[in-house]
Amino acid sequence: MPTFAIGDVQGCLGSLEALLEKTGFDANRDHLWFTGDLVNRGPDNLGVLRLVRSLGDRAVTVLGNHDLHLLALRHCPELKPGRRDTLDDVLQAPDRDVLLDWLRQRPLFHHDAALGFSLVHAGLPVEWSIGEALAHAREVQAALRAEDPAKFLCTMYGNKPARWRASLTGEKRLRYITNAFTRMRYCHAEGQLDFETKEGLDTAPGELLPWFMLPGRASQGTRVIFGHWSTLRLDATQGAKFGVYPLDTGAVWGGTLSALCLEDGRRFSVPGLAQPPS
Repeated sequence: MPTFAIGDVQGCLGSLEALLEKTGFDANRDHLWFTGDLVNRGPDNLGVLRLVRSLGDRAVTVLGNHDLHLLALRHCPELKPGRRDTLDDVLQAPDRDVLLDWLRQRPLFHHDAALGFSLVHAGLPVEWSIGEALAHAREVQAALRAEDPAKFLCTMYGNKPARWRASLTGEKRLRYITNAFTRMRYCHAEGQLDFETKEGLDTAPGELLPWFMLPGRASQGTRVIFGHWSTLRLDATQGAKFGVYPLDTGAVWGGTLSALCLEDGRRFSVPGLAQPPS
């Protein structure tokens, strides 16, 4: 019963179907892990949501920033779609509410002790152990699953606070936790999140480090699968050194959609969109 972890799909249903065929995925036997951002920028967000939801317990997906943005568009009347959003197919679907109620029940962080892997969309702050990450994820999940999720969704946007403090409360605490799980890439040496730099390691400013390279990271020792960072291009040797497995290979931007078999390390990829969004 292999488990295949899959990078950011972002509405690329054709690529996802091709990747499942290439891995030999059997929905009656195998399991899938998704790094989040099932939707947005691509052409068939509705099809992706329907497919992943149909897999039931065979599929685990963590929430990404684009997934949360879709939920916010549904629940926050004053929020307007972004110029490059492609989410109307979901928002206008007859099964919209069923799909979005399912989506907001998804976790922000997943850990499987037996497999020795954790799954997150973006990253983990240097201060958090795996146990702490699970606890903080539950805080946001409770707000998302509340009777009125708008109380959280309409206040989650923003870059501050950018540094973790256990004393954070209310909206600020939930916003930091959400940003850490779904938006972080680089950090300053003391752990402050940087939201401006998106390029790969070769061209990043020298004062910044990828979140997984910060010294003293409390989550070291557990292998972490993540997406969100299509420009990272970390090679296998570097990834093994830090215990991380980045799987966003830019399917929606003309790259590939990638999968990793957790049990034996096999990797698979298929072409992404032939014409990336402008």
